[in-house]
Amino acid sequence: MTQAHPRISKAVIPAAGLGTRFLPATKATPKEMLPVVDKPAIQYVVEEAASAGLDDVLMITGRNKRPLEDHFDRNYELESALQKKGDADRLAKVQESSDLATMHYVRQGDPKGLGHAVLCAAPHVGHEPFAVLLGDDLIDPRDPLLKRMVDVQEQYGGSVIALMEVAPEQIHLYGCAAVDATDDSDVVKVHDLVEKPAAADAPSNYAIIGRYVLDPHVFDILRKTEPGRGGEIQLTDALQQLAADEKIGGPVHGVIFKGRRYDTGDRGDYLRAIVRLACEREDLGPDFRTWLRSYVTEEM
Repeated sequence: MTQAHPRISKAVIPAAGLGTRFLPATKATPKEMLPVVDKPAIQYVVEEAASAGLDDVLMITGRNKRPLEDHFDRNYELESALQKKGDADRLAKVQESSDLATMHYVRQGDPKGLGHAVLCAAPHVGHEPFAVLLGDDLIDPRDPLLKRMVDVQEQYGGSVIALMEVAPEQIHLYGCAAVDATDDSDVVKVHDLVEKPAAADAPSNYAIIGRYVLDPHVFDILRKTEPGRGGEIQLTDALQQLAADEKIGGPVHGVIFKGRRYDTGDRGDYLRAIVRLACEREDLGPDFRTWLRSYVTEEM
């Protein structure tokens, strides 16, 4: 028998990484600001949080990340110039990013891993459940994963992670979950987690992707978590403890996601994400698809 739990309102977006895979583009530009068609990747993530009803967003930043704050702030000079030109469409696009949510920022300082970045959110989050959205994973708005995760957390309490089935040869790239079925076809009970296991050691093909809804007790665990794989404080290690002992902070469930996900953390996948999203745009898609077919036919 499940019971209703308070609905969450806060989202945390870790954005302190150095973006080394995209050098030299990220030498002076945060990787989160790289455009996906005509919006920076980070805006898609904030839009997702806002669409799920999470209008209080804390971004974990680092050195050279000031453009992130500027993007979600008002730019009165630009707005005034567009208004004088009568360019209402572009004015609306400029104002959209500053109206999405109430934005807060805190610096991580030393990059000690995802677990440490999440721990930096503790003073802001307090004792409320909260969401964590990783900027490398863009979830198509037509597939409302985060909203479903919030609903599951409201029903069961504890923590909820997003899972996607991947090929066995890819599981070593992800955290992996050992699960049991529930009465909901898209929800599983998580009883163990392994960070980037070898294919032979993986308990399943269910990979953790970059969406979490976490019980605040995770902060107590993270404060005591020693650096793990890669010398970093791993969020997966803390979630493993929550899954092993429900008395700490409730159960851990997983939502199995079968929708559209765009990985912008890899250069090749970043390019594929741009092509896919551009093809699906009403304003760009028809002409772009025509050109793309011609290019593939003639040049390839």
